[in-house]
Amino acid sequence: MTVLPREFYLQETCAVARELLGKTLVRQTPEGPLAGTIVETEAYLTGDPASHAFRGPTPRNSPMFGPPGHAYVYLSYGVHEMLNLVTGPVGVGEAVLIRAAWPTEGLPLLRANRRLPPDAPAREIASGPGKLAQAFGITRALFNGSDICNPSGQLMVLDAPPVPGEEMVQTTRIGITKGAESPWRYYIKDNPAVSRR
Repeated sequence: MTVLPREFYLQETCAVARELLGKTLVRQTPEGPLAGTIVETEAYLTGDPASHAFRGPTPRNSPMFGPPGHAYVYLSYGVHEMLNLVTGPVGVGEAVLIRAAWPTEGLPLLRANRRLPPDAPAREIASGPGKLAQAFGITRALFNGSDICNPSGQLMVLDAPPVPGEEMVQTTRIGITKGAESPWRYYIKDNPAVSRR
């Protein structure tokens, strides 16, 4: 399969969030590849009070203002790493949070990374942004600012057939207080790994 090109991330951010559904997140590790189908995303836009870029560039959020097709990884509440994919041209602070994935490859290692028992259901592995980053071993130290369009990189998103509109749900974002009314969350209907319906 083909790594999504940089042009994909130059689309309008909500379009990127929708079109990432069904694509394959891949993390290369020494033990073999980890992969999962992206099943839930959230868009964070310019002028959005819930966005880390709302008050302009800082050392922490600088990847959001950099080239599209790069990772922005941050620590939420001092506990959970979160994977975001930067969208839009340089200087525009927008990104898509990858909220959940359905694991498809490397399940034993994904479970081990999450400290789950070997028989834990697949739906529990990456059913939330913190769980996803932990399962895939995505940390700020390893991936903040990394190029996800590089086919030889350790983290990338592969193309896949689009999810039909009738299988997609658009709703308000969750886990935030500001901007919670914006309908910029997207998920695959009926997928068991979605964090909240």
